[in-house]
Amino acid sequence: MSTATHETHVDHDHVHAPDCGHAVVPHEDHVDYLHDGHAHSGHDGHYDEHPVEAHVVDGAHDHAHGEGCGHETVEHGDHVDYVHGAHRHAAHDGHYDEH
Repeated sequence: MSTATHETHVDHDHVHAPDCGHAVVPHEDHVDYLHDGHAHSGHDGHYDEHPVEAHVVDGAHDHAHGEGCGHETVEHGDHVDYVHGAHRHAAHDGHYDEH
């Protein structure tokens, strides 16, 4: 009998919940929380890492991010994310994506 392995997020002291401030993405039979550029969900006392497979638009973003806007920036692949509250956003086609 083989045992399934999965990647876990270690040293995660934040408890995710529907009102914790992080974007929620449906994933199979549970929800993932977008957090620091990745997605994870609670499982057996730890958080499992999951790939971000969804295009999640921040629907209520009225601030234009850019140089000098006051938000921390994080390099993310071929673009820059802006840290905004408990979220990371990136400009995309006239809106901001959750990352």
